[in-house]
Amino acid sequence: MNLGRLARRPRLRPAGDRVDDDGPRAGASPGGDGPTVTATLTDGPLAGESVEIAVVEGRPPKTVDVPTRDGTVCRYCLKALMQSGSSATYTFVYRL
Repeated sequence: MNLGRLARRPRLRPAGDRVDDDGPRAGASPGGDGPTVTATLTDGPLAGESVEIAVVEGRPPKTVDVPTRDGTVCRYCLKALMQSGSSATYTFVYRL
């Protein structure tokens, strides 16, 4: 059996038909055009502080790496998987 003739051929766009993809992307960095959420850090070296973080696939990211004033970075994770509103609480995991 000759499967080559059964394979689908890709459809080509006409030469003048151009697609521009300049729109905002989910998960864009803070300060970008993408949606953000306020991460409230509940414990660890940055306890009580809040930072703006980019939304990933419509949700707060499970982990976030936050720089500290002394130049180190701390990893925080979501305190609970179910979050609502424009903020999410994060708990300290460890220093990177």
